Amino acid sequence: MNPLIQLRKAAPVFLVALVCVGLLPTLRAVSPAPDGGYSGGNTAEGKSALLSLTTGGFNTAVGFFSLRSNTTGQLNTAIGAGTLLVNTADQNTATGAGALLSNTIGAANTANGAFTLFSNTTGNGNTANGAQALQHNTTGNGNTANGAQALFINTTGASNTATGSGALALNLTGGDNTANGAQALFNNSTGTSNTANGAFALSSNTGSFNTATGGQALQNNTTGGSNTATGANALVLNTTGSDNTAIGISAGINITTASNVICIGAVGANVSGSCFIGQIWNQPGGSQAVYVNSDGKLGALVSSKRFKEEIKPMSDKSKALFALNPVAFRYRKEIDPAGTPQLGLVAEDVEKVSPDLVVRDKEGKPYSVRYDQVNAMLLNEFLKEHKKVEKLEATVAQQHKDFEAAVAELKGQIQKVSTQLELSKAAPQTVLNDQ
Repeated sequence: MNPLIQLRKAAPVFLVALVCVGLLPTLRAVSPAPDGGYSGGNTAEGKSALLSLTTGGFNTAVGFFSLRSNTTGQLNTAIGAGTLLVNTADQNTATGAGALLSNTIGAANTANGAFTLFSNTTGNGNTANGAQALQHNTTGNGNTANGAQALFINTTGASNTATGSGALALNLTGGDNTANGAQALFNNSTGTSNTANGAFALSSNTGSFNTATGGQALQNNTTGGSNTATGANALVLNTTGSDNTAIGISAGINITTASNVICIGAVGANVSGSCFIGQIWNQPGGSQAVYVNSDGKLGALVSSKRFKEEIKPMSDKSKALFALNPVAFRYRKEIDPAGTPQLGLVAEDVEKVSPDLVVRDKEGKPYSVRYDQVNAMLLNEFLKEHKKVEKLEATVAQQHKDFEAAVAELKGQIQKVSTQLELSKAAPQTVLNDQ
């Protein structure tokens, strides 16, 4: 029912209660008749104020029927018609018509405002400031309500704190909730351990262990639990999703029923088990890649010797590369709606060749490929082939030198032969004629 309607109905009930009490037989009253200060540090002013007092001390009752039934209760203050009307306990303070009217043995309560803690009977340590704050509380303990209709219909819920008009207004039995802001956690009835800071934060909530900081944060959450929303409109459309975290204005605004989603400065998507971080994509940055393991831990690969042990040559371990089967493919639509052509390996195929090259999920199933290891293996094979080429080039170079030397020697021999041939040619001869 609308709290305002409840307010209109409360006044007649209050009047009927006072009339009924007025018809009861007259009990032994303080003597002389209540009119000012009396022994035991008591003060009474108003019709039937502190009417039943016997040994109680240091009570103050100002107003029609205020502290009327109190006998031995001490240190109570009641200011306003019907305040602490049936109280017999200690250390209660009620200011405002009907405040703590039904309280009997509840102690250490403070009610400031008309009909505040109106229905409280045995609840202890409650504080209500504002018209109708904690009006229907009966046995709930340790509640604090600051604001009109704050914790309005709370009955047995304990250790709740509501600050703001209508904060935790419809809470019934939920405990350990904190609501700061107009209508924060407004509809929460049985949910426990929720924290809402901001107008309308978690205003539709009935779940537990949610934290919302910012106007309208988690405003539409109903049964979702263990959500954290920081920022105006963060997770504003979430209804039944649980274990979500959203940080930033309108962060996670696209999440409605998904669970285990993290959104930091991003609107996200209604996909369970996903993570979105704003202002990362397409940004120029450093030179070190970031990796994540199956536990969600972020980190970077390190190569310093101080982080390693059992260092030895890779040797022939990279031969597994020759058994791998590179493929062309596209990711499924839920992963890549654009269907961008991809090149790579299939984890299950790689597992058959070299299980150490496979990244596994929390269940131990193949999830991805350790492409950084593949790159290292490629480097090893490249260096091995490079050494072969270097050796071959050295051999060719030596053969070239040997060939040049042989050619030079052959040229020398040819030259020598040519010289000898020239020398061996017959010299010109002169014929003597004696005649």
